[in-house]
Amino acid sequence: WTARSVPASPWTSVTYGNGVFVAVAGSGNIMTSPDGITWTARGSSTDGWSGITYGNNTFVAVGMGTTNFVMTSTDGITWTNRSIPTSSSGAQWKSVTWGNNKFVAISDTGFNDRVMTSPDGVTWTYAQAIHNGNWSSIAYGNNLFVATATSFGGGGSSFDYVMTSSDGTTWTPRTAAVAVGWNAVVYGGGKFVAVSSSGSNRVMTSTDGITWSAHTAADASGWSSVTYGNGVYVAIAT
Repeated sequence: WTARSVPASPWTSVTYGNGVFVAVAGSGNIMTSPDGITWTARGSSTDGWSGITYGNNTFVAVGMGTTNFVMTSTDGITWTNRSIPTSSSGAQWKSVTWGNNKFVAISDTGFNDRVMTSPDGVTWTYAQAIHNGNWSSIAYGNNLFVATATSFGGGGSSFDYVMTSSDGTTWTPRTAAVAVGWNAVVYGGGKFVAVSSSGSNRVMTSTDGITWSAHTAADASGWSSVTYGNGVYVAIAT
């Protein structure tokens, strides 16, 4: 790994699309890079951003602001704030993905509105999560959305730290391999992989998003994010 200079900010999420890397920060800042090496600040907002994805020729970022919770861009440079249903005031949208011709975002706060979907990143509709846990990450693969939570919200098995959906609207609880908080999930190489910051087994995998197996991580660190590329899974810790 090689350290790269970037504008100072608490960067929370990064994605790639349309030939550019785009990162967002909890402070509201945005930066882009064509190669991951040279980064350029692209303005900021008063709202904090926690997740970003690319799909349908559009970057979509979600956050935990006081007024704006979603913004979109076609190039990562010029951004437009988007409205969501008003009952989510105070929601903290943590993660967003693209699959099955729609964006799906999840929140770690709220009542029955901790999931929302959109065909274009502009118009959003609520869906109900299986419980009021702190949903932290979402991925799409093998025709399935899979979301993981860092805490159990009650209303089912204490192992229900995972939920799945084929359409992003109707969700089904799934039994995690270990009843610990799962910080991130990714799909690649024919399987879902999730990582945790606690427990003796801090990795779990599934080929279908339904049945999960626990694995020992390389180190008992606070694993916070995971991705897949070029035949390799890479996780990072706080």
